[in-house]
Amino acid sequence: MSKQTNAMLPMSSRFLFTLLPALIVGMLFSSGCIEAPVVPEPKVNTEAENITAFTATMEKHLAAISTKNLDSLASTMSPEGDMQLMLGGMETIVSVDSFMSFHETWFREPNWTFDTEILNIEVGERVGMAIVESMYREPERDGKPYFNRMTISYVLRKINNKWYVIKDHATSVEKSTDS
Repeated sequence: MSKQTNAMLPMSSRFLFTLLPALIVGMLFSSGCIEAPVVPEPKVNTEAENITAFTATMEKHLAAISTKNLDSLASTMSPEGDMQLMLGGMETIVSVDSFMSFHETWFREPNWTFDTEILNIEVGERVGMAIVESMYREPERDGKPYFNRMTISYVLRKINNKWYVIKDHATSVEKSTDS
């Protein structure tokens, strides 16, 4: 129908020719008669590929902490900004920005070491978990050598086919100050 013909129609007829088709399509979508376009799922990796990629991210994260490398650490953080860090004696940190700020301050402290060993991993299609044993050491704290042996649980989520750390919960098992 031409513009000129459309302009000559009464208002109710114009409604039928312009808005009604949109309403009908909307009703068909909501009733299920027409399916919305399907967004393809991200590439599904094999179990072995998932475990390898998950482990590589976990190792990169742990090495970044041990070497005090903020850029490498940031590359293991969720691009969506979600992160929780739970440590005894402090409020939970609830974002990537806060997590990075915490580590930036910590990394400025001299003379500490952080050794780790991945004890166990469980990897699913989109979420995985790692249990890590760590030994944090300072050569001297209050005139004595200091250590804190911890068990840390990490949760990683796969986003756009890449693994990212989204949760870190550390629990002290033994400290040199325990007596």
